[in-house]
Amino acid sequence: MESKFYEKDKLLVFKITDEIDDYSVQKIRRKADYEMERYMPKKVIFDFDSVTFMDSAGIGLIIGRYKFARMLGAKLEVSNLTQSVKKIFEMSGILKLISVTNLY
Repeated sequence: MESKFYEKDKLLVFKITDEIDDYSVQKIRRKADYEMERYMPKKVIFDFDSVTFMDSAGIGLIIGRYKFARMLGAKLEVSNLTQSVKKIFEMSGILKLISVTNLY
């Protein structure tokens, strides 16, 4: 996972480049929490453009980061959902809580 912080907009973007499963979720969660506490952004975006696989662990990851971001006073959004990820998010109802945005 790559992360980039835009100081001007207080925007933190996480580009997920791995498959999202039980193993990778732990690594992503630790890095995301660390970066969110480090930068204290106003908005956090998870970019799913390069995600080829996601299971239910990914839903837990996003819900947990959503709650953590709110605790820090930030808004969380998801971007560039692949068809498979979008279908999982729709079935879980997560898109009722979290906005979808386009980065590019």
